[in-house]
Parts: sequence; structure tokens; C-alpha cells
Amino acid sequence: MLTADARSDLRAIALFIAEENPTRARSFAAELRDVAARLGSMPRAFPLVPRYEQYGIRRRSWRGYGILYGVSEDRVVVYRILGPGQDHDRALQLS
Repeated sequence: MLTADARSDLRAIALFIAEENPTRARSFAAELRDVAARLGSMPRAFPLVPRYEQYGIRRRSWRGYGILYGVSEDRVVVYRILGPGQDHDRALQLS
């Protein structure tokens, strides 16, 4: 499940890429969404984010982007999708 923030992040990423290549923006966003969706098949395969262990926040990297997510007993929740250099603290607003 993508949160509203994660959906907004995905739209912003697509809009940024679309400035140079609209076709690639659509396919890249679809690929990134697919990577996030596949987390459900291996939810604990990726590491906990340092300083966010107590919140259960994990990070899946893909092509320079970070998918920040949590695992409950019955689902994976994608909180944010961050581009290179974006600040986890600011994005998560937990610290």
C-alpha cells in the first residue's frame, strides 16, 4: 500500500523526469511502483534504516531511489519514495 505521501513522491519523480523525457517518465514511475508492490513478497529482505529501527522503517534502494516502508503482520506500507540526496529525517518527520 502506498501512502498519500508516497503517491505524491511518485508523481513528483515522474514530473521531474517528464521535463526531459515524458515517455520514460511514465515507464519509470510504473517500474518504481512495481518494485514497491513486490515488497510484499519479501518484506523483511531489506535493512532497517539507522535511527528508525524503533519505528520499523526499512529501505529498498532501486536505481538511486529509496523506498521507505514498514511491515505489519498482514501488509507492507510504503511511506515515502525518495530521490537521491533527499533527507530521511525531513521526509519521515519522526525525529
